[in-house]
Amino acid sequence: MILAPVLFIIGIFLTMLSISMTIPAFVDLYYGSDDWIAFMFSAVCTAFFGIAMILGNHTKTPTINRKQAFILTAFSWIALAGFAALPFYFSSMEMSAADSFFESMSGITTTGSTVIDNLYATPKGILIWRAILQWIGGIGIIVMAISVLPMLKVGGMQLFRLESSEKEKVLPRATQMATSIAFIYLFFTAACMVTYKIFGMTTFDAIAHAMTTIATGGFSTYDTSFGHYHTPELEYTAVFFMLCGCLPFMLYLRALTGSWRALFKDTQVRCFLSLITIFTFFATFYLTMHSILPFEEALRRALFNVTSIMSGTGYANADYMLWGPVAVGFFFFLGCIGGCAGSTTCGIKIFRFQVLYAVAVTQIRQLIAPNGVFIPRYNGKLLTGDIPTSVMSFFFIFALTFVLLSLALSFIGLDFITSVSGAITAISNVGPGLGDIIGPAGTFKPLPDSAKWVLSFGMLMGRLELFTVIVLLSRYFWRS
Repeated sequence: MILAPVLFIIGIFLTMLSISMTIPAFVDLYYGSDDWIAFMFSAVCTAFFGIAMILGNHTKTPTINRKQAFILTAFSWIALAGFAALPFYFSSMEMSAADSFFESMSGITTTGSTVIDNLYATPKGILIWRAILQWIGGIGIIVMAISVLPMLKVGGMQLFRLESSEKEKVLPRATQMATSIAFIYLFFTAACMVTYKIFGMTTFDAIAHAMTTIATGGFSTYDTSFGHYHTPELEYTAVFFMLCGCLPFMLYLRALTGSWRALFKDTQVRCFLSLITIFTFFATFYLTMHSILPFEEALRRALFNVTSIMSGTGYANADYMLWGPVAVGFFFFLGCIGGCAGSTTCGIKIFRFQVLYAVAVTQIRQLIAPNGVFIPRYNGKLLTGDIPTSVMSFFFIFALTFVLLSLALSFIGLDFITSVSGAITAISNVGPGLGDIIGPAGTFKPLPDSAKWVLSFGMLMGRLELFTVIVLLSRYFWRS
């Protein structure tokens, strides 16, 4: 049966998710909230279905082929988001099914959009559950990016296939690789939490923000996000660990095994850090030239918001909607870029822009010298085969999905700026949109339920690199 191994693995995921639900249950017990009952009930329900799927589909040697990998990738994220929504639905916050699923999908995809508008009065269990979901989603996308997507050849991810040569294998076994990545992920989370604590956060806030920072998710415990603290040291700490989450975790492994130069020799990393620097200076120049902020504050706020939006984290230390139309347009396009492949970030990702640039340069050279032979390169390697086509196809599908989502939201009745920014923030998994409703000072709560379902679907597509979901919508895929 084609779905047996898929259901078996999803059952394992759900069982692990049910165990994680006990953490916010104990948090609510500690703080005296009755919502611990909602978490325990949700944990029991999730564990029941998870164990049932394990027992009903158990095989001695479960193997996953290419077709099953597509199904597993999409359905596992849908199942996790669906069951993770149960605590929101059964909590004292009286969230609707649409609100609960939207918040859950936003968490597990590390998008950071929220429908909760009074975080200060929100039960602690709910706050820590949102952080846990983003933390799980962050490690999940790293594992998917280095193991599943290269095999599926999604949007040029075959560039990062580990099996291409023995020399490129960082560790000899996949289990060692996954364990090492988990260790690095935990180390960054713990280091971020300790640093936040040192610079003035409470223990609870430090834990919650550390999980969402390294996951580049952006869920905060306050409506004003980092604007609540007004502490430069905390903002610089967030910038540093957001950047850590933006870089390929496979390169961290190479660094640990002695290849320290690999992290900064990678063209993707150099390009990403260069863009962060250029965009930060551009934003600083704009803010100081228009006398919006003094230089030091302009530099700090520019660095923080550029890093947050480009990484897809979505933290905010100021309402950049008040900085003028240039800043609004600047951050709109910045949210599409994303970080490096193999990191916790979302968006189009740096390597695709590099591949597209290399292909464009090659095409120009070919026009100048028609009889010449020119082959694009990436990171010192020749781009042959289907990689350029995969990357260009991704750009086309990204643009098409953005247009269709924008039209769907406009059809529902949203205004132009909300529809357009909502669509781009969903498929780029950035978090805040633009405008008075879903901007950095607003939430997605006022939107109709139909819009929330559409945006939830957009977040799923963006997180799974579009093609992984689109393939399942094709009738050719389901033919035997």
